[in-house]
Amino acid sequence: MQSTLYSPTNSRQFHFPWRPHHLKPISKKLKLSSPRAPTLTASLRTSINYEPEEGLNEGPRPILPVRLPVVIRHSGRVSRYSWDGSSLKLVSVDGGALSFCLDFEDGFRKIFRVSSLAVRNFFIPKQVPDNYMAYVKWKLLHRVFSSALQVLATQAMFRAIGIGYSRSLPSAAALNWVLKDGLGRLSRCIYTASLASAFDTNLKRVRFSTSVLFSLSIGVELLTPAFPQQFLLLATLANVAKQISLASYLATSSAIHRSFAVADNLGEVSAKAQIQTVCFDNLGLLIAALLNMLFKNNQRLLAGLPFVVYPIFSAIDLFGIYQGLKHVHLQTLTKDRLEIILNSWIELGHVLSPAEASKIEGIDFLRSKGKELWPIRIGCINTKDQVPKLSMMAMQSLSEKDFYFICMENSHRRLTRSKQQGILLCIREGAGTADVIMGLLQACYIRKALLLSRLGTILEDNEPEGSVLKEWTKLIEDSKGAAERDLSPLASQMLALGWAIKNILLSNEEQARYSFVDD
Repeated sequence: MQSTLYSPTNSRQFHFPWRPHHLKPISKKLKLSSPRAPTLTASLRTSINYEPEEGLNEGPRPILPVRLPVVIRHSGRVSRYSWDGSSLKLVSVDGGALSFCLDFEDGFRKIFRVSSLAVRNFFIPKQVPDNYMAYVKWKLLHRVFSSALQVLATQAMFRAIGIGYSRSLPSAAALNWVLKDGLGRLSRCIYTASLASAFDTNLKRVRFSTSVLFSLSIGVELLTPAFPQQFLLLATLANVAKQISLASYLATSSAIHRSFAVADNLGEVSAKAQIQTVCFDNLGLLIAALLNMLFKNNQRLLAGLPFVVYPIFSAIDLFGIYQGLKHVHLQTLTKDRLEIILNSWIELGHVLSPAEASKIEGIDFLRSKGKELWPIRIGCINTKDQVPKLSMMAMQSLSEKDFYFICMENSHRRLTRSKQQGILLCIREGAGTADVIMGLLQACYIRKALLLSRLGTILEDNEPEGSVLKEWTKLIEDSKGAAERDLSPLASQMLALGWAIKNILLSNEEQARYSFVDD
């Protein structure tokens, strides 16, 4: 058995400068603990003992190679140390199934395995979570077709310049090109400054929304040959949308890469992402070049080609982005993400993992969140809306020990302008992350009680009296006690599952704080 497990090829020898002179070569035989033949799985263990044979006149025998119980795994390759009596060898083994039968592996499988391993090491970081491979697959689909569309759009813009300015100086065309780039970059700065916090609190929605905007900008650029006299206007509008999308891409990429850097290898993940982008974009360039070569003899078909492939390529592009974002599991806490975790804690008694919370969170492209009954908002009381009496009572009962208070609020839906009852969490200056988590947990307990009792319908009256006030006060006290009791085990489970509980990312509106003044 051991002779088949030893492979003299693909091995490195280490010769020791010493050799014992007083020891004679001895042959060894296998002593098994059971009568059954050893399996390959058991060959990795050190449950094999050797005893010298009792031969007096047999003479010296060759020493069989002894496999040592040390396996080395490096860069996807698996090797094991072997001792033949005079030298130590490092023998390659099959790392995919931990099988040592290399003698029966043909050359094609060796070449394929080595090539696939080299490609994987070139594109994929060494330590990433399981969802990273699915993300890269959808990124490949997105980048290839997006790159092909950009090539076709650029060709269309060059044709528009040639048609619209056939009698003008080349400097006029260059001036239009510079103007549309300058206006686009200016709009990029304005957009980035206005939505700085949204890149953290609504990362997936912002990323996908701007991707849709980028796809529309490609369509506008494809229209420039049909309206060559309006080249500057159309090209500027398209470039503005492109620059906004680029700003979103750059702002959100670091957070996405950080979610995959499970071993604090953010630099490696970012570097591999750049390699992937370059290679995938080149594949898109190749597709666009092949399409141009295919229709180069028919200029009519070549001019109409972008309008045929645009809806197909853009749909595949957006589908790849959407599916790729679904495999991004962010560990940072936002108000919406924390609310999902707390609702699960109240209903199921355990904390969701980042992957489970990501499925519930989704991308929320249509902004459907917040349309449920009794939505919870973090901020300050809006004096433009009608302030319920319970809100006044909550502020009057504040003490110096309180770092937040919870009250009712009346808001209006944006489109229908209909009245909506909600719960408001107001946070005091100097409150820590634990205070925010406990306040939001208490608000979730209050919402659950309002949905299950008649108190929710009674509180629609802005002037509650008597028993209603007592019932509301009891609800506040009970929910606060439950939140204080659950805070420690909740934080422990969140930390164990990989949630970053040190900070909570809040929007500009959610960062509003109040100060306590003791008059």
